[in-house]
Amino acid sequence: MKAIFDNVSYGCSKLVTESYSTSFSLATRMLGTSIRNDIYNIYGFVRFADEIVDTFHDYDKETLFNNFEKELYSALENKISLNPILNSFQFTFHSYDIPMHLVKSFMKSMRMDLVKKEYATTAEYKEYIYGSADVVGLMCLCVFVNGDKEKYNALKDTAMALGSAFQKVNFLRDLKADYELLERSYFPNTNLLELDEASKKRIVAEIEADFAKGFSGIEKLPPEAKFGVYTAFKYYKRLLAKLKKTPPLEIKNTRIRVPNYEKIGLLAKSYVNYKLHLV
Repeated sequence: MKAIFDNVSYGCSKLVTESYSTSFSLATRMLGTSIRNDIYNIYGFVRFADEIVDTFHDYDKETLFNNFEKELYSALENKISLNPILNSFQFTFHSYDIPMHLVKSFMKSMRMDLVKKEYATTAEYKEYIYGSADVVGLMCLCVFVNGDKEKYNALKDTAMALGSAFQKVNFLRDLKADYELLERSYFPNTNLLELDEASKKRIVAEIEADFAKGFSGIEKLPPEAKFGVYTAFKYYKRLLAKLKKTPPLEIKNTRIRVPNYEKIGLLAKSYVNYKLHLV
């Protein structure tokens, strides 16, 4: 039965989420059951695309990416794929009428990672952030508002801001791996070899502005989505606070983390704030 294959596909997307990101999977478990699987489906898709360009160093990444992209658009057109991750994503794509331009922008940014090593201008940086992070937030927003276009348009800017904040925190945390292993530098006008406190403060201020804008949208999300998104928000805010206190030299040489016991504490505090209607 097709239903069995679909359930296996959704299970694969959930497994990908839980295997690759404890923080995101924890936040996703805080979403309402009616939308949880769809967020797994989106994450599985974006995770696989990202893995191709970031980790498959012993293979022809461009060929793998080209094949993945062909399978993606075939899945979206035919509403089925033997790739379970893409089969899951096409279901959510069609269920919530996710705009095709969001998918194309995401794939464009992922393709940029195949060849582009430095984002020298603010325009290039913003284009990459939009495709790699903002549109993922917008895909999730389509699910959160259950396809309601009016609610989507009202929350669009704040969802993009939150996506930008999450991505920029990841960039700051992963400076060492991005620069040394992938030879990439995302922040424009920043010499990562000589990262100083002033440059770090400028980056942190930019992220904090994104967080402030994004939080105003969390407050307006439907109940099924609010607590899960708030949990992710609190995790990334804590990670940014750690990075803010970390000397630039240490950021360049160490991957800063939020330990699991702190994540559990954040979850508990987030739940209290949510139940007291503080968000």
